Amino acid sequence: MVTHSHTDRPTNFGPSERATRSPGRPPSTRRKVIWFGLVALLLGLVFGGFWAYDRMRSQMTAQFFATMKPPPTQVAAVTATAQDLPRSLGAIGTLYAVHQVMVAPEVGGRVAQIFFQAGATVQAGDPLVQLNDKPEQGDLANYRAQAKVAELNLGRSKELVSRQFTPQATVDQNQAILEQAQANIARIQAMIAQKLIRAPFGGQLGIRQVELGQFLNAGGAVVTLTDLDTLYVNFTLPEQSSSQLAVGQGVQIRVDAYPGRGFEAKLTTVEPQVAAETRSIKLQATLSNPEHLLLPGMFANIAVVLPSQPDVLTVPETAVDYSLYGDAVFVIRETGRDANGKPVLTATRTFVKTGERFASRVVILEGLKAGDQIAASGQLKLITGAPVVINDSTSLAPRATVPTN
Repeated sequence: MVTHSHTDRPTNFGPSERATRSPGRPPSTRRKVIWFGLVALLLGLVFGGFWAYDRMRSQMTAQFFATMKPPPTQVAAVTATAQDLPRSLGAIGTLYAVHQVMVAPEVGGRVAQIFFQAGATVQAGDPLVQLNDKPEQGDLANYRAQAKVAELNLGRSKELVSRQFTPQATVDQNQAILEQAQANIARIQAMIAQKLIRAPFGGQLGIRQVELGQFLNAGGAVVTLTDLDTLYVNFTLPEQSSSQLAVGQGVQIRVDAYPGRGFEAKLTTVEPQVAAETRSIKLQATLSNPEHLLLPGMFANIAVVLPSQPDVLTVPETAVDYSLYGDAVFVIRETGRDANGKPVLTATRTFVKTGERFASRVVILEGLKAGDQIAASGQLKLITGAPVVINDSTSLAPRATVPTN
């Protein structure tokens, strides 16, 4: 008898059970496909929304900037003008006094009197110091007495000669004695005059360098005396400038003590030779100093004035925009009319070639023509084609100076 186990029996499913099972794919794989499909659809919707938003934002931004017109920039406008260009030769120099001396005695002696105060103003011939002259005064009295006796003897001898009581030789001898006494008087008077030290010219005294009772040697320092009314300024220029120099030319002088003030001088001396060591020419100008503002020894900036160069195109310094790409200005031009009939002005960057600078102005060599209207302020806000409005309340007042080459 053959027996079969339960596992060896063939599996027979009923019709309803066979209908519930998928004949081709397991149930778990199908659910994964559905899940991934839903995720892909969701991601597509999210990225599509982002893309649509970004596209709409770009379109709206472009439309905003296309329709938006920036307000016009207010600028100060000036006109490029042709004018005479002042020219000069620049140098540095030193001021000297026309009359300046250290007052000193010709002979030695003890200081008996001092007649001046330090820093005082004196005139020519004013007494300054008296040295002891009592020995000389005694000699003077002696020689005067001798001269008086010689004069009396000469008179008597002349009377005797007229009566032929004495020879002519006696008259000649007495005449010689009188002249000798007079010569001694003149010598002693000169010595006494040397003991009284006087101001050789008018001017201002410096610091006193002697004391009462001091023995002063010949040539010893007493006090400085300086005439400040007229000064010299000495300076040099390269030999290439010799053809542009002539006596009588105007010279402008500036000193550090008075930075905002200029002083006028005249070129009075041109050295007739060139220094071989430096290849330069020595020059001297003379200037009046009535207010005594300038002092000898001061450092001076010199500008020898040359003939002006005519018809030079210039603009204010503030109108030029300096950059690595070159110097430029913004030219203002009328590009049309608005609804009210007013002119529409725009700025255009124009590159120029600049030259010398003077009186807060710049020489324009190329790029502009006389009459062009340009922006003198507010260039940092400008670009080519930007609308502008001219603000006449802004003024530019250049200071008047002379340029140096």
